[in-house]
Amino acid sequence: MTDTDTFGGNSKKALQDFIERIERLDEEKATLSQGIKDILAQAKSQGFDTKIMRKVISLRKIDADERRDQEAVLATYMQALGMIQGDLFAQP
Repeated sequence: MTDTDTFGGNSKKALQDFIERIERLDEEKATLSQGIKDILAQAKSQGFDTKIMRKVISLRKIDADERRDQEAVLATYMQALGMIQGDLFAQP
């Protein structure tokens, strides 16, 4: 029995190719991650709150309507827990 018979034809080569591609992407991801850390460090050194910056970035990824829905539910929960005061639904 040959190595290719173990996985049936091209399967061994295909598996090896997939693994190598994933490994290359992991290396790229590590490089990108370090770049993001460097940018956040620069921002922090200029007085920006990096936790808030990360939150803004995550919010920008969400559709505007979905974001408004999430914010409304969050505000409702916070009001129910006494974390914010006032009637959220009062008309000005």
